[in-house]
Amino acid sequence: MKKAILIIFMVILAVAGFFGFKFYKKYYGSNVVKEGYVLIPHGANFKQILDSAAQYIDNRESFEEVAKDKDMDNYFKPGRYHFQKGANNTSLVNMIKAGNQTANSFRIGDFGDVYQMVGKVSRKTELDSLRFVNDLNKIASEKGYKNAEDLKKYFFIDTYQFFWTVTPQEFFTKFDDQYQKFWNEERKSKEQQSGLTRDQIYALASIVYKESGGKPDEMKTIAGLYLNRYKKDMKLQSDPTVIYAINKQTNFKEPIKRVFYKHLTTPSPYNTYANKGIPPGPICVVDKNSVDAVLNAENNNYIFMCADPARLGYHKFTASAEEHAVNAKAYQDWLNSKNIK
Repeated sequence: MKKAILIIFMVILAVAGFFGFKFYKKYYGSNVVKEGYVLIPHGANFKQILDSAAQYIDNRESFEEVAKDKDMDNYFKPGRYHFQKGANNTSLVNMIKAGNQTANSFRIGDFGDVYQMVGKVSRKTELDSLRFVNDLNKIASEKGYKNAEDLKKYFFIDTYQFFWTVTPQEFFTKFDDQYQKFWNEERKSKEQQSGLTRDQIYALASIVYKESGGKPDEMKTIAGLYLNRYKKDMKLQSDPTVIYAINKQTNFKEPIKRVFYKHLTTPSPYNTYANKGIPPGPICVVDKNSVDAVLNAENNNYIFMCADPARLGYHKFTASAEEHAVNAKAYQDWLNSKNIK
């Protein structure tokens, strides 16, 4: 009798162990065999989620069962979800139901215009570039601007984190908040002392950024030079403004790298060889260093600058037209020797 009871007990343990193992494996056993990201757009259905997840999981059926058991077939949040190798069904389902999506890194560079920037940014979002542009145009209109291009000064060069589901309004709000914090009382005071409008400051900052190659070493020196030209009522004669004027005409599809004399007469309010004064707006998205360089420009007497072929990325500065001519000739010869067109 005792032996029979023992056998029954062992059978119960074996059955319990079998079903317990199946339960554990289904809910807590590793099911992700390939790491990747599952994108769940707004309006998606449960089957779409299963189809997207199938490429990363070993057992689709067990994932579906756990998802249904936890009501994920009726309730889930859109997003970009990281399926980590070794993850179990329970953690995956909980992640999607809670909306714990993984942010994307967005690098905002020195884009020539906002539309160029949006074209790159929207590739990492749920929405297409047209929706982004239309919504940014509305935001610009609400702020009293003509279109999204007038929002360029709100953006700073840097790397940012955004969710795949970010809306244009959420996207812009992050930069608007940053812009408001940047323009603290100290910078506003320096803005007033400069005698420049904020648009002029950004326009000069964009020239400084382009001329410096984004390196902060020479920014304040370059800013001082261009302010000298501006105060002397001279044309700024900045090559990057010519490049911008030409590239803008082709929507940046056929960018030029070198300025020739034939380019200097390009009709554009941004061409500082053809027009006196500061351009009507920035020629690119800038960084904080370049704006600060204009607000804290070096007090120098420089009027001329020329790229230094002996120190690539840096310049030779002078107040002498004769010395500048020598520097410019050396640089042109270097360009020709490298066959840079």
